[in-house]
This record gives sequence, C-alpha cells and structure tokens, in this order.
Amino acid sequence: MTCDFSLGHYRELLRAAAAGGYRWAGFDRPPEPGDLLLRHDVDLSLEAALAVAEVEAAEGAWSTWFLMTRSSFYNLAAGEGVQAITRLRELGHRVGHHAVYPDVDLDGRFDAVVAWHNPDPEFMQAEIPGAVNVMRPPFFEPGHYRSDSNQTWRSGCPHDELARGDFEWLQLLIHPEIWAFEGGTMRETMESFLDADRAKRLERLRHDRIDLS
Repeated sequence: MTCDFSLGHYRELLRAAAAGGYRWAGFDRPPEPGDLLLRHDVDLSLEAALAVAEVEAAEGAWSTWFLMTRSSFYNLAAGEGVQAITRLRELGHRVGHHAVYPDVDLDGRFDAVVAWHNPDPEFMQAEIPGAVNVMRPPFFEPGHYRSDSNQTWRSGCPHDELARGDFEWLQLLIHPEIWAFEGGTMRETMESFLDADRAKRLERLRHDRIDLS
C-alpha cells in the first residue's frame, strides 16, 4: 500500500476506518468514542467533490460537505451547483456552509454547520449565532483532528491508526481536489485541476454556441 493522494488510497482509508470499528458521524451532536467525523471543504471543484462522494457511498460511508457561496471557482446557483447539492443529498451525505469570513450565508441549502475558508486564528474558533463552528469544542481538539491541507498530512497519513482504532474519536478533514486530480505534489495536482477546468470551460463555450474554429 502506498499512502498517496488518490481515489484508490482514499478508498483504503475508508476501509481502514471500517476495520477499526469507527462509525460515521456528523456535527449534530457532540462526538462520542468511536465516531469518525468525516468533513470536506470544497474549495475548487464540484466535480472533484462528487467523485469523492461517490467513492464514499460505494463504501457505505457518509460525510459532511462544506460548499461555498462566494467561490471564485464554482457557482452553487448554476445548474452544476444545484445538481451537485442534490446528488450529495441523494448519496446520503450532509451539506454545510464553507463560509468566507465575516459572511455567513446560511439558507435552506445547508445544514446549520459552518467551516471557515482559510481561517485566521483570531476568528477560527469564533461562535457563529445559529450554527455550529466545526473548529470549536466539542468538535475540535488537537489530538482528535487530522487534515490533508496542501497535500500534506501534518501528523502522517492516518491509515494505520484508523485500522488499529487508535483514535478515541476523530474529525478528519479531506479536500476532494487533492484526491480526485492526479499529482505527486500540490503544484502538480493543481496543474491537473487547471487542465481539467480548461477542458470543461471549452465545452461550455461550445454549448453556448461560441465559434471556436
């Protein structure tokens, strides 16, 4: 087994969690021993989100997906965005809000749970009226948290620890773009994302009857 950032290894992580006896949990109640709070911040690509979400559903897993209303890369109000939310719900996942400080745009599309985008220390754990902040206790404790940010596990890949059941409970943050696009480094993965995005935009231009001859 290679602890790379690929959909194949992501499937192995999910199976390790199942082998370790973890149960999937959300942010609607305080964590309990044996809980795995699987969370996704969707920064760049709804297509990547759906690719990862389908893998989870196939493995009997569910998670909470945090989607942006102020993204520079995707539009939840467009058909693609509406379809993405519908599909995530169909697969049994939950949908939260990936907010850009200081704006919280909670509406009927989201559960009342928020994860800040690129949070700074001064507001990362701030209370959010009417909503759960996933980086506040009881959902966040340093020893119960792992993140793949910038394609780096700061405490190592959690695969083996999950398989052994080492964590009492864990909030696991996964960015789907890192796993759905190929690349051995963050730069290579982002180049893959940009190549795919260019192809998608060209197709949209054709659909909009733009002459590309």
